[in-house]
Amino acid sequence: MEKQKMVKVQEQVIRLTGVHSIGVIGDPGCEGLGTYNMKVYAGALEETGKDDLTLIAGDLVPAGTRHYYGMIREITQVIAENPVYTLRGNHDTGEYTDYFGEKNYALLADAFAIVVLDNAARSFEEEGLSLLTKVLAMEEVAQVIIAFHIPVPNHFILNCVSEEEFCRLKQAYAPWKQKVKYLLCGHVHSRFEDQVDGIPLICTGGGGAWIEDVSKEIRSCDVEHHVVHFTEKNGALTYEIVNLPDDCYQRERRDGILKQHLEQTVQGELMAHLKYLMFAERAKRRGMPRIANLFQALAASEYYHARNFYAVLERPAAFMDAPASFVAGEQFEYEQMYRMMREYAKKHEYPLAEQAYAGAAAAEKEHAALLMQASDMDAFSQEKIYVCPICGYVMTGDAAPERCPVCGGAGRQYEVFEEKEA
Repeated sequence: MEKQKMVKVQEQVIRLTGVHSIGVIGDPGCEGLGTYNMKVYAGALEETGKDDLTLIAGDLVPAGTRHYYGMIREITQVIAENPVYTLRGNHDTGEYTDYFGEKNYALLADAFAIVVLDNAARSFEEEGLSLLTKVLAMEEVAQVIIAFHIPVPNHFILNCVSEEEFCRLKQAYAPWKQKVKYLLCGHVHSRFEDQVDGIPLICTGGGGAWIEDVSKEIRSCDVEHHVVHFTEKNGALTYEIVNLPDDCYQRERRDGILKQHLEQTVQGELMAHLKYLMFAERAKRRGMPRIANLFQALAASEYYHARNFYAVLERPAAFMDAPASFVAGEQFEYEQMYRMMREYAKKHEYPLAEQAYAGAAAAEKEHAALLMQASDMDAFSQEKIYVCPICGYVMTGDAAPERCPVCGGAGRQYEVFEEKEA
């Protein structure tokens, strides 16, 4: 029988031998277990597979049902390369103990310990605080990581437990405070490091959920998905935060047959997306809004299908480098491919194809110019962008021309994209 990678904790104190490192993954599943998010989690599992064990710092699932717990356990079972322990997050309700056992427990390695406490309901359980006191009182325990899901009060966010709850925690560790080397938490879909009560606090929520803004100083665009490695060497316990590359996890695309089928599937889903979107436009113009609404919904569904399949294949550039990485493709289209196809269509008297390639080439040239501007994201200044729905030409500026310079479409029809206030 295959050994379960996700450990169901049966005892409150677990002694481990040969453990010198722990990889920590924060918040993989609270926004859903779709392929797009789970790709990040899979990459995180591969990265923490370099450690002796993995700890998930809460919010494994969007809701605590057997269905979602079964999904996350199956993915973990296939990908994880070491034992995976969990702590309970605020999304991990319902059947949590049936799958993962104790909510408060301690892992005792040779040179350090990690005490897992449940504060998913924004309060520490007496059972957990008593366990923390018991472990800290052990003579053999010299350095401890205290791990929980919701942060204690800090200098960055207000989304944390109350000062009263933090006082209860401090009272539990106070007699042995010198043994507490780190406080570790998740919950916030970002990361930050702080000092609270003179102890380093590490907050990590970058294991799958979308990264969010924390403050003006910690913006989502400045934080990558990541894991935390804790390593004991020569008795000292240190940590390192490692960013996950945007092209993390490559297992599926290494299979040539599967890769080919995935590419075909993406194409099929995108064709369905386009087909339904075009029919929605026809229905809207014919005065049938309910039918238009249906096909807009179907088109959106097909897009998300395509996105999920493409996520398995995609090898994106790093976020800040991405705009510049798209320029070459746009230039190739308008300088070579579309020009060549336009000439072919003209030679063989296919006027509609010739017109489509001419219009697209003009738009692609504008795309390349805008992407070059966007390569410096912070300096990008275009606040309003117009797209002609007739031919797809792109225009910028405070005011757009009354007629599209490519096809003559009326300006009143332009689709306007502008920065919305947060």
